[in-house]
Amino acid sequence: MSRSYQLHPSPASASGIDFSKALNEQQLAAVTSPAGAHLVIAGAGSGKTRTLTYRVGWLLEQGYRPGEILLLTFTNKAAREMLERVNALLPGAADGLWSGTFHSIGHRILRRHSHAVGFSEGFTIMDREDQEELLESVVARLGFRASDKRFPKGQVLAELISLGCNTGETLRTLLARRYRYFIDLEDQIAQVATAYEGRKKEVNALDFDDLLSKTHELLLTNPEIAVTYQRRFRAILVDEYQDTNRLQAGLIDTLAAMHKHIMVVGDDAQSIYSWRGADFANILEFPKRYPDSVVHRIETNYRSVPQVLELANASILNNPRQFPKELRAVRKPAITKPALVPLATNNEQASFIAQRVLELHDEGIDFREIAVLYRAHYHSMEIQLEFTRRGIPFGITSGLRFFEQAHIKDVAAFLKFAINPNDEVAFKRMVRLLPGIGNKTAETLWQQAMKLLEGGRSFSLLDKGCKPPSKAQGAWNQLVTTLTELAPKGEPAPPSDMITSVMKSLYDDYMQAKFANYEARRDDLNTLANYAKQFDRTDEFLAQLTLLGGTETSEVTGRDDEEDRVCLSSIHQAKGLEWQVVFLAWLTEGMFPGTRSMEDENALEEERRLFYVGVTRCKDELYLTYPELRLNAAYGEAFQRPSRFLEELPENLTERWEVARAMSRFTPEGDREKQRHQRREFDPADESQEIPWED
Repeated sequence: MSRSYQLHPSPASASGIDFSKALNEQQLAAVTSPAGAHLVIAGAGSGKTRTLTYRVGWLLEQGYRPGEILLLTFTNKAAREMLERVNALLPGAADGLWSGTFHSIGHRILRRHSHAVGFSEGFTIMDREDQEELLESVVARLGFRASDKRFPKGQVLAELISLGCNTGETLRTLLARRYRYFIDLEDQIAQVATAYEGRKKEVNALDFDDLLSKTHELLLTNPEIAVTYQRRFRAILVDEYQDTNRLQAGLIDTLAAMHKHIMVVGDDAQSIYSWRGADFANILEFPKRYPDSVVHRIETNYRSVPQVLELANASILNNPRQFPKELRAVRKPAITKPALVPLATNNEQASFIAQRVLELHDEGIDFREIAVLYRAHYHSMEIQLEFTRRGIPFGITSGLRFFEQAHIKDVAAFLKFAINPNDEVAFKRMVRLLPGIGNKTAETLWQQAMKLLEGGRSFSLLDKGCKPPSKAQGAWNQLVTTLTELAPKGEPAPPSDMITSVMKSLYDDYMQAKFANYEARRDDLNTLANYAKQFDRTDEFLAQLTLLGGTETSEVTGRDDEEDRVCLSSIHQAKGLEWQVVFLAWLTEGMFPGTRSMEDENALEEERRLFYVGVTRCKDELYLTYPELRLNAAYGEAFQRPSRFLEELPENLTERWEVARAMSRFTPEGDREKQRHQRREFDPADESQEIPWED
């Protein structure tokens, strides 16, 4: 006969936190709410991170153990910041908290149960470039591109597979919605997707989306494993819930199924990522999925002056689907209202912004406190040129990331292959560094290596069993020696030692011959080796490289990223940031909102939310600019209508600036001549921008 026994929480610790003093009334209500389902609608600048941080502190004070709390974020930076804040409140109390991005938590779970989803313990994680290369290999083996030159490239295939994974949409639906010109290739693309799943298991590698999909699959198909984590996580907290996709929302619901103690924090008015799979319905329908949930609104804004918030509130009111809220300012009113500035041409728009930036700087505002935001990156072309002419320092937010750089990925390939000899992508990247070896020879060497190694690490067998070109023989011998050093007696060395070995034996010479900025890249790799010292296991280190793939170079190398320069950014990439002065440029129909969005009410609502996000990045001074005439070498002249987002605003919320044409150094005629010598920039990899030929 069994006996039931109730385990009660440990007594709360006397930390001395005065929650009522540290939080406003709305924040306090959310932070101290009882166990259950809670949706916190946290408006822009309202202290969302503070609310989540104190919620964790409150739970710890109520007797929750750190290991019973799961905190999910979208960026590693956000996860670190919250942990630092919790530890500042309760020193040492958060040790053992499950905190991180969705992908890092998924990786942590999969490392423990990889066999349950068909992968062995030492699996590697492919980034998008690796994924595209493996897909190209699958397409080549199936012979599809040889028979049809139109067959989509690895980049498109990776995007299709990723969207299908994250949204749950069928291939046919995705093709009809985004790639109509590939509809007749549906069967072949489906075959590629199926073969790709098989190849991943052969090479024992997961792609980035697998860290979510395989984790969810694991929980759905293994009830005993699911119960372990459902029982463990007595409280689940989710940041930026409006950005979750269908897969992430399903994973959260599965983990919360036992205790149903979940707090999701977000702002439906800032849901702007549907183009990469985010589902606005997740936050909107949360109360339906959790009928007993409580909705909290946090509407006190600590960032912006009242005039900016009045404009933001008035704009977002035009969206029918939302949780109604009204941001209220703590700060005193500014002297001036947001400026509405029509300009004669797109080049005059650039001239106005540049001149006003210089005036603001003369008034004592640092360049770093000024941002120029726009709908798509190609909107910034004239502004970049004008800033360069006038000597205004500026930075663009879409710089190359640290772990995405070629030299980092090259060295990582050696480590990946050393711990996982089934990693075809790593092997081919590694051998293509050798002289005289291209894609075809790399494939031949791979076939030979597979037969010799049979998944083991007896790398010395490659010395005699593989036949590289004579030009590469010396380098091949050195490669084999290096691989043997990376896994002496078949066991991988520590990751820091591996990096040093690769540099000394092969890669340092390669960099000197290949890269003009050799010394900077060498410093990067030395920094990487130093960073790797905190890891004993190479698989954990490599996983972090992939999970940190979005980390800026300066964040890892310690280089100064606080230069005094104006920020030029798309609004998508500016989300979460703030500046004293914000210029919102190109506010015309067809540019913002974009052409494609104007025919779809859901897309138009998202464009309005994007405008709202841009406005709420501003602390003090807001400038809304648009050209009345667009000059373009390809299309000639085109009159521009002001964006509907401007026309929706009550006139009393803005101050119209009439710009005297003499302020510009360029006449419209001069603009036209200059425009003929400019090439329009367009980045097809940026999903957030409009396609120029549809403007």
